[in-house]
Amino acid sequence: MKATPLTIPDVILFEPKVFGDDRGFFFESFNQRQFNDAVGYEVSFVQDNHSRSSKGVLRGLHYQLPPMAQGKLVRVVAGEVFDVAVDIRRSSPTFGQWVGAHLSAENKHQLWVPEGFAHGFIVLSDCAEFLYKTTNFYAPEYERSIRWDDSSLAVKWPFDIVEQPILSEKDNMALPFEKAEVFNG
Repeated sequence: MKATPLTIPDVILFEPKVFGDDRGFFFESFNQRQFNDAVGYEVSFVQDNHSRSSKGVLRGLHYQLPPMAQGKLVRVVAGEVFDVAVDIRRSSPTFGQWVGAHLSAENKHQLWVPEGFAHGFIVLSDCAEFLYKTTNFYAPEYERSIRWDDSSLAVKWPFDIVEQPILSEKDNMALPFEKAEVFNG
């Protein structure tokens, strides 16, 4: 498995070795030892989640505060999304910056979004099924959201593919970045 740190080096894109022939394909989607080596520390996942969304659905930018902060290893098993991670660690040199990657069933890429990042994605295909492993359990009282279209973050969503995002009520009510609770450590 190839692991490539993105422009915010704590966010890592994983590309599996895919073995295919006329019967189909096989790849190792997760290997704890290789994953830990790539991120540089031991990570333990406690929960797997699976969502299905229609084209244009935008989920995010979500995160959980300590002590229930979550790291996420995300991938798409059907369709395609544009996935985004925003650094919300106040002490980080990349605080307030974002990175994005196209994840699809076809490319089989995965993105590591560590604790201290807000996360979101927009569905680019007719529908997409999204899987993610988390390092902590879902805790709604610690969950927060930042507006997907916050002008200070200036995320470049691929609106050449999707014109107008479809949002949940929760995401419509998300706070601007300047008013959001962030990680102080």
